[in-house]
Amino acid sequence: MKGISRAELKRLRETYPKGTRVELICMDDEQAPPPGTLGTVLGVDDIGSLMMAWDNGSGLNVIWQVDTVRKL
Repeated sequence: MKGISRAELKRLRETYPKGTRVELICMDDEQAPPPGTLGTVLGVDDIGSLMMAWDNGSGLNVIWQVDTVRKL
C-alpha cells in the first residue's frame, strides 16, 4: 500500500473531524463490526486511519484505501 500524501491526510482530517458520525460499509478484517454499524470518529492518525469508537463497543480503526465508511 502506497503511503498517504500530506494533502490527502489534510483532506481526511477536514472531512472526518473528531465527533463525525459514520456508518460502516465494508471492512477487511475478521474482527470487523458488521456492515451497517454506526460509530464516532475519534481522530485521523498519521497514516490516514480513522480512529473509531463503534457503537457496538469495538475500537477497530478504519484503514485508508482498504475499508469503507459513509459519513452521516
